[in-house]
Amino acid sequence: MVELNLARQESEFIIFHFMFSLIATLILLIPLLPIGWKLSILVIIYNMGIIVFAILREYRLWQNIWFLAVLISIFQIFPDWFLSAELNILVFPEDGLFKIGTVSGYMLGLWSIPLIIIIFTGIRVKERKNLKMSYLAVSLVTFIIFTVSEATIWVIGSWYAQNVFTLFGHLALYIIFPELILGVTTYWIFLYLQNKPQIYKIPLSFLVMLLYLGSCSFFYFLVEKILML
Repeated sequence: MVELNLARQESEFIIFHFMFSLIATLILLIPLLPIGWKLSILVIIYNMGIIVFAILREYRLWQNIWFLAVLISIFQIFPDWFLSAELNILVFPEDGLFKIGTVSGYMLGLWSIPLIIIIFTGIRVKERKNLKMSYLAVSLVTFIIFTVSEATIWVIGSWYAQNVFTLFGHLALYIIFPELILGVTTYWIFLYLQNKPQIYKIPLSFLVMLLYLGSCSFFYFLVEKILML
């Protein structure tokens, strides 16, 4: 019964994201509306949509994944702020939306989208195969999602890297490793917290952010200041 329930959830998870992709395409094609507002609307639609759907369907797994992903997404403002304001290697151009420091406001919830997909993928592979395979799947999905987004997001006028070594013109080499660590760590934290009170997610989400921030600093120093000498 558990496997059948998870299989149904998987189908609905795929359908939900397919529908969201269609909505995202339509909203991004709206003329005149600034990109900051477009992304903000999409972030709200996604997060409200997935949690409301999870509650209505009584999918506790989805609710738990969403809560952790949203917390991490909120804390991720700090690394983005540091990279853009202090290191000057990340740019959030004027996009019509408010900013938190130098970071566009929609970033408060944007990180939750890939993290939810990453965690859910890991859970399903773990149920179908084993724990080791789930970590491999999480690593692969994390790599694909973040490298593609980093390489292409500039097209719609969102953030972009500067003053760093890039691949294919826009993919900053240093950021690949921290984002891979972020995806795998987020999945590990979710598994660790599965049978623990929800309140534990707050401090551990903050620790995930600190690990990401430290990883960004280290790999920036390694790639830009040592390897690229």
